Amino acid sequence: MKGNWRKQIVISALAITLAAGNAASVFASAAPDGKTDASVMAEQMGLSNQYKSWKNEWNRVKNDWTQVSLTPGKNATELNFAWYTPKKTTQSKTDQIVEAKVAKVSEGSENGNAPKLIIGEGRNMKNAKVYEAKQTEVANETDTKGGTYYTNKVTAAGLKENTTYYYSYDNGSGYTKPAAYTTKSAKNFSFVFVGDPQIGSSNELKGSDSEEFYNAQSDAVCNDAFNWASTLNAAMQKTGNKASFVVSAGDQIQTTKKKAPNKDAAKSEIEYTGYLSPDILKSLPVATTVGNHDADNQNYTYHFNRPNESKLGDNGVTGGDYYFKYGNALFLMLNTQNSNVAEHKQFIEEAVAKNKDCKWRIVTLHQDIYGSAEHSNEPEITNLRYQLTPYFEANHIDAVLTGHDHAYSRSKMMLQDTQSEIAKNYSSDEFKTQLTKDMDAGENPETRYEAPANIKNNTTDKGEQKYLSYLKSVMDDKYVEKVEKGDSVLNPKGILYMTGGSSSGSKYYDLVPRKQTYIAARWQEDIPTYSIVDVTDKTLTINTYRTDNDQKIDDTFSIVKSSDSKKNDTVAPKKVSISLKSSAKKKVVVTIKKTTEKVSGYEILYATNNKFEKAKRKSTTKTTYTLTSLKSKTNCYVKVRAYKNVHGKKLYGSYSKVMKVTVK
Repeated sequence: MKGNWRKQIVISALAITLAAGNAASVFASAAPDGKTDASVMAEQMGLSNQYKSWKNEWNRVKNDWTQVSLTPGKNATELNFAWYTPKKTTQSKTDQIVEAKVAKVSEGSENGNAPKLIIGEGRNMKNAKVYEAKQTEVANETDTKGGTYYTNKVTAAGLKENTTYYYSYDNGSGYTKPAAYTTKSAKNFSFVFVGDPQIGSSNELKGSDSEEFYNAQSDAVCNDAFNWASTLNAAMQKTGNKASFVVSAGDQIQTTKKKAPNKDAAKSEIEYTGYLSPDILKSLPVATTVGNHDADNQNYTYHFNRPNESKLGDNGVTGGDYYFKYGNALFLMLNTQNSNVAEHKQFIEEAVAKNKDCKWRIVTLHQDIYGSAEHSNEPEITNLRYQLTPYFEANHIDAVLTGHDHAYSRSKMMLQDTQSEIAKNYSSDEFKTQLTKDMDAGENPETRYEAPANIKNNTTDKGEQKYLSYLKSVMDDKYVEKVEKGDSVLNPKGILYMTGGSSSGSKYYDLVPRKQTYIAARWQEDIPTYSIVDVTDKTLTINTYRTDNDQKIDDTFSIVKSSDSKKNDTVAPKKVSISLKSSAKKKVVVTIKKTTEKVSGYEILYATNNKFEKAKRKSTTKTTYTLTSLKSKTNCYVKVRAYKNVHGKKLYGSYSKVMKVTVK
């Protein structure tokens, strides 16, 4: 979703003076968002016949809410399922093969009234197991006939690697045709990373309760779902059908409950139908993240069966954070629509503590905290960045995968620290006012890939100067880890941040005109994209492609860990206590209270103000340290944190309480 500035009334009559030229200029509106016409992309990809068939199929299935979704289980031996069934079922003749299998193996199952799922090896379903679903009524969800739905969830366990399983589930009208799912080896594996499918976003009409809106919504979902399927198919073909699962950085669908006709939560269900419609998703699990378009509607929780779900990170609607382990990698999926960062911190720490054997740690969240398109500089996004990144570093996260900005970007390796004062105090209203001017594309704007920069560096307008200063401050150039340039980094201390482009082409955002210094690569040409991530014991390698021709849009990039570069599974040091004394001229003695905890040293941060502007740092291994060359008769503010050295990297604890003393 764009910021509200995108929705503002055209202000073509408003003249604003640009100080750079002292000339009046009329601002109209920002450039319109791009989107991909499925018929055009189908022709480019040689899929016109498939698109024609899909449009016919869409008219048949668009009101079917019972399609299954697959989600990775808590580890490679499990697979999670979720699907809807109507409360009032119509009993049709069950597939005889499946019925026979159910009869053969159901002895000992719960034999309740809930629908069941059967899964077994090969087409004959050898060693088949029957699982009775955990069933929950879908609250306030009705179809056009007024029938209430249930959501059904099953976890299939004990799956063997490199084995093809067939499964079938009761959708309320009998068992579905068996579908195949092939497990992969978890030792060296690949996964697909995508951003914002946002099915239905190509619909430009607002959510009015009208035939016009519903027709436009259906057409948009048909369009976007075909492109979504094309991306998934292209990605799997690129991997030789060897990818184990997909990671989605959020916004699976477009219509929020708040903006749905009559605020009816059920109005997004046609979009979930489109999202789940690609045949490939019957055999390909997706680990989803909660985006802002998913966040106010419980339908998200009904459609996806997430493993190890926590109450931490719950925004009260779409559930909390969750994690899963695959091979030697730990995937931490954050619901950052809950802005309580302390909960995300606790969740990460607990998940890491339970999975100490994982060499790789990968976080996924929706907001692009180190992106490079129109959302990336927003204060609410950068504020989240400075809140989260210290916890990512403390827990040795390797990569953070994000979405929200519908444009691809890859950061340099980042070592984050403190937020600047201007960034801390710059309001969203101030930002939006200046952004509206800065990105205005004229009276008759056309779709573009990079936004204009109407505010010039030599402006004398104080509001514009503050805006430019804010933008400079959030580029975080001083926090870029100094590593050798090239297609790989060896044992980096910093973290890689990636933002996925649109995977369906339902909407694209422009890149910001002032490329951030933290950006290593970015790309926007209004084409759907996807990334393939290959994981081994020593490397995490990323390749990113455009869907229409499978050409790379960025260089191959790898994080390499030497054999002795193991994760630090030590808990971060505890907060220390300090005292200050100034008994000599221009000097302050900092005393750190001794504890029984073993630490490597201490970092002392001191300044002449309690906001620690222009602060200085000192490191020491001793519990007593003297600060010298201070200015007499001024206040000295000090805070200290302990650290542990683990494989060449410092693991910091929290800062102590800030103490103040007047310098002699």
